[in-house]
Amino acid sequence: MARDFSLFLGEMIRRPGEVGAVAPSSAKTAQWMCEGLEKVQGPIVEIGPGTGSFTRAILEHGVAPERLTLLEMGERFCDQLREKFPSVNVLNRPGQDIDKIGINNIGAVISGVPMLSRPELQRSVLEPSFRVMAPGASFTQFTYSIRTPFGDDLLADLGLTSRKLATVWGNLPPATIYRIERA
Repeated sequence: MARDFSLFLGEMIRRPGEVGAVAPSSAKTAQWMCEGLEKVQGPIVEIGPGTGSFTRAILEHGVAPERLTLLEMGERFCDQLREKFPSVNVLNRPGQDIDKIGINNIGAVISGVPMLSRPELQRSVLEPSFRVMAPGASFTQFTYSIRTPFGDDLLADLGLTSRKLATVWGNLPPATIYRIERA
């Protein structure tokens, strides 16, 4: 845990525009992000896993490591993720590349990408994600806002809806989890 925090802090200082949090997500936030994953069929992709708090929860929800692919831009994060989760496919690529990694019929996407602080990523991550997601699949996103980080116009334009799953007050800062699905 201390190693995760020091890596996270170091990356936050080195790459403040890419690391949009002040601390790794709490275990409770990770549990909500993974709500229902045990029922999902097909591959699962996590974008922006950072130190792997959501990754651990995904695996604890019974997802086989070979079904999980992580897309992470930070090289140091990738190295640590490969060490911690050796059977998981870790790619040093941005979430916008999800439709270029050769995986289709994705059952779920779990996103730790700071969409609120990086609005230019919203469409460029959501649109390709839903291109390669299976019918009925969902995209789960957390934010530090009380509203979904995706604007109503963007969601309508892409034919998507957003539903609040939970607010985790014990996260630093408090986190709200949203599930995005096709309308």
